[in-house]
Amino acid sequence: MRVNTLSASTLDGNDVKNPQGEHLGHIKDIMINLHDGSVAYAVLSFGGFLGLGDKLFAIPWSSIRVDQQNKCCVLDISKERLENAPGFDKDRWPKAGDTTYLTRVYEYYKAKPFWAEPETV
Repeated sequence: MRVNTLSASTLDGNDVKNPQGEHLGHIKDIMINLHDGSVAYAVLSFGGFLGLGDKLFAIPWSSIRVDQQNKCCVLDISKERLENAPGFDKDRWPKAGDTTYLTRVYEYYKAKPFWAEPETV
């Protein structure tokens, strides 16, 4: 088993692109699940100019791929679909533990919620 790790601060500010190479924004923050220490989601900053007017999006960590070679993150979504995703502004972050908002987010990206019970075999 190969284990790769990367410090969260390395990803802070990284560009986020879609597979077509369109710039979608940058990583603003990484949110940690305090229950088990896993990454819950990344906060993507999109739009605006010099940090003003940015819209923020919670992106399920499982929906992001780190491209080490190009030093960016890749999110498989079009700009148009991202613009319609559930987002928030810098003064109104989701409340900690707000699974209603996060459920909408995870459903939008068709990702399995990090708080879901593990599948049994």
